[in-house]
Amino acid sequence: MIKTIKVKTNTRTEFVNITSHVRKIVDESGTKSGICYIYVPHTTAAVTINEGADPAVVRDMTSTLNEHFPQRADYHHMEGNSDAHIKTSLVGSSETIIIENNKLQLGTWQAIYFCEFDGPRDRTVHVKIMGE
Repeated sequence: MIKTIKVKTNTRTEFVNITSHVRKIVDESGTKSGICYIYVPHTTAAVTINEGADPAVVRDMTSTLNEHFPQRADYHHMEGNSDAHIKTSLVGSSETIIIENNKLQLGTWQAIYFCEFDGPRDRTVHVKIMGE
């Protein structure tokens, strides 16, 4: 089973908490024990798992990525979004989460974030559930 989450971003760099969307997909799947794969099919967007309780964590992550990989630098890619490609490669395009008792086995403070690095845009996230 594959489901798609639509994400609309509003700024160039933005982390969007998609945890509730993924939880809903897992819940609707009825999967008691298995794996949840989350995949972002874009070259300038990513997905990560990190703290969801304190918004300062996301702010620190975005500001640090932007500081180390600024939009304007001595890049050769003609589209002007090389920084977004670099950030995407560093953060990654997929995550895997264990499902047990029809629940994502995230830690207490963990959340799933769609990471936009070249917005604003309309994006997709694919979620595949495998299990029993």
